[in-house]
Amino acid sequence: MTIEQPVSHDTVRKPDVRPANPRFSSGPCAKPPTFDLTKLADAALGRSHRAAVGKDKLKAAIEGTREVLGIPADYKIGIVPASDTGAVEMALWSLLGERKVEMLAWESFGSGWVTDVIKQLKIEAEVKTADYGQIVDLGSVDFANDVVFTWNGTTSGVRVPDGDWIADDRQGLTICDATSAAFAMDLPWDKLDVTTFSWQKVLGGEAAHGMLILSPRAVERLENYTPSWPLPKIFRLTKGGKLIEGIFTGATINTPSMLAVEDYLFALDWARSVGGLKGLIARADANAGAVHAFCVQNDWIANLAEDDATRSNTSVCLKFTDDRIRDGATFAKAVAKRLEAENIALDIGAYRDAPAGLRIWCGGTVETSDIEAMLPWLAWVFEAEIAAQTEAA
Repeated sequence: MTIEQPVSHDTVRKPDVRPANPRFSSGPCAKPPTFDLTKLADAALGRSHRAAVGKDKLKAAIEGTREVLGIPADYKIGIVPASDTGAVEMALWSLLGERKVEMLAWESFGSGWVTDVIKQLKIEAEVKTADYGQIVDLGSVDFANDVVFTWNGTTSGVRVPDGDWIADDRQGLTICDATSAAFAMDLPWDKLDVTTFSWQKVLGGEAAHGMLILSPRAVERLENYTPSWPLPKIFRLTKGGKLIEGIFTGATINTPSMLAVEDYLFALDWARSVGGLKGLIARADANAGAVHAFCVQNDWIANLAEDDATRSNTSVCLKFTDDRIRDGATFAKAVAKRLEAENIALDIGAYRDAPAGLRIWCGGTVETSDIEAMLPWLAWVFEAEIAAQTEAA
């Protein structure tokens, strides 16, 4: 859109209030507001994760996850290596190949899973994709097939609206990458057979640890189907045709960081203190709502998600819409760089494969007051960059 009388940057007053915490990165994400390194003093450092103290803490992490997320008692929860990526890869390599697969992708990570299935595992698959800002036709999915999808597109800010599109009488498995959705969105566990996420997202944990959640249907597949390809040790979930139960009680496949485990336990305690899952969802909704309202009030910026029903409440992706911007990528990078230089917003540039713009993390560990303090600065920096662009012309 053309703004006939652009506001001069000289007339836009520099904001007085700064965010108390300028960390709006989409991963690793902001720590809980009450975080302090002293809170991790009880970590089992220098102790084996196979000792009683290590096992107890790992089991507490698993059962705390079950409690806060409301995961059914008959679902298996395992701590696995290599963050969400490791958890997804374990699921793809161990479970797929029994039947045809439908791959749903509308951003970079979903597209990455397509590459793994098609080019690495060479499985027969129907691939359904949508451009950034859009979502695939969920009504066209055939649940006689296995279905792989992301609940929330971390790099596009587009999420599935709900779980109503997933068939209750499905024959295939649903494999859901929920890494930027867990602890911020209401996941319908009866619709999900495999769910993955990493500690570093919504609860602000440390990287390198992933969570793998299996429904009874997924366990049945594991125990009755053997892939035709060899499985690396780090992917093996069964032995002798039976699930390795230890993985889901705290006997991890490789050595976990007990400091990171302690950090996750702290984050779970904090989650309980703000009202559990409902409280976390409310905090994310409030944060995202402030950004959405800002977009409505300013016609030079808009949500990348085209449909309000699919807008993320965690990884909120934005695009600049002002016709005065000559080079969108250069302009967006300049805005993000200046906000970082002012120590107002760190790491909010769009993901490298996504359209030019910004990505603001709005998960529950972020305070709404910090979002509200940052947004006037975004307006100020926008005008500053428009003025700089004009002067350079």
